[in-house]
Amino acid sequence: MTSSPDVPGTGDEPEDPEPEIEFDDLADGELPGGLDETALDLEDDDEFEDDDDEEEDDEDGEDGEEGGETSGAEGEAPVKKKSKSKKRKGSDEDEEIEHPNTPIPTAKKMRAALDKAFAGQDDVDDRLLSLMTEHALALLEANRLMNLTAILDPGEIAIKHFLDSWRVTRMVPLVGRSILDLGSGGGFPGLPIAMAEPDCTMVLCEAIGKKAVFLQELVTKLKLKNVTVAHARAEDYLATNRVDMVVVRAVSSVRENVRTLRKVRHSVKDVLMLKGNSWGREVRAAEREAERLGFKLDTVMEHELPEEMGKRAVVVYRAPGGEGL
Repeated sequence: MTSSPDVPGTGDEPEDPEPEIEFDDLADGELPGGLDETALDLEDDDEFEDDDDEEEDDEDGEDGEEGGETSGAEGEAPVKKKSKSKKRKGSDEDEEIEHPNTPIPTAKKMRAALDKAFAGQDDVDDRLLSLMTEHALALLEANRLMNLTAILDPGEIAIKHFLDSWRVTRMVPLVGRSILDLGSGGGFPGLPIAMAEPDCTMVLCEAIGKKAVFLQELVTKLKLKNVTVAHARAEDYLATNRVDMVVVRAVSSVRENVRTLRKVRHSVKDVLMLKGNSWGREVRAAEREAERLGFKLDTVMEHELPEEMGKRAVVVYRAPGGEGL
């Protein structure tokens, strides 16, 4: 792993019992009585110029890509790329389930994949791997009812979701810090971070009701006392709450994430974004917006996932009034 403060130019086995978590009510998005819910303000009165040079990070597991056109053969009409959903975050509108037949591996097979992914990590114990196994199985079961992940292979889940998220705890000091996972979705990166660092406090902030229900049931099942779930957009939650750090993964580009936090930038000290290999291009595209809003690029920690699953980076911005890492 490298750090830089600047922008560089698993034969067949007997099946295990099914997971105990029940998700029958998730499709309706009904929130249990104990779930922290903040009203969603869907109005946005700020206007920004759209830069032509903005790049969206092509993260593994995202539900789509930025829309656009590519040139076809000479004389042919341009070919449209797959468009990313334009639904407002927080919408519980019906959506087409992309993987209604998501395969669910046995617990033994999922655990084997995690054991392999975390091989050689002396500070990863049986407790942590057991929690991750339960999380993974619950994620895949719920993925039949809502779009939580496009990554379905146990080996890829272990590396691209769990190892990638867990590595934050080895790069950034988190003891005693309050953290908000913006747009938590399937619980990444917030849950692996909270599992590995019980001395931090984690808020899984999720605006879509049925996903917030999934997260709350999962947190209860895993008995994670340092984790709470907020059914809210992050900017609404932070309007009345302060945290030390916001973590963001597979939500949007650097520039869009900065824009999301513009009105609540004084409620947070640091913003950590988990990015893919295109992080440098995103940082350059966000430079003007970040500077205008008072976000300063603090450091970038690059690392590579095993089995040639890609390069990653943790991009850290210091918010106005923050002290950085």
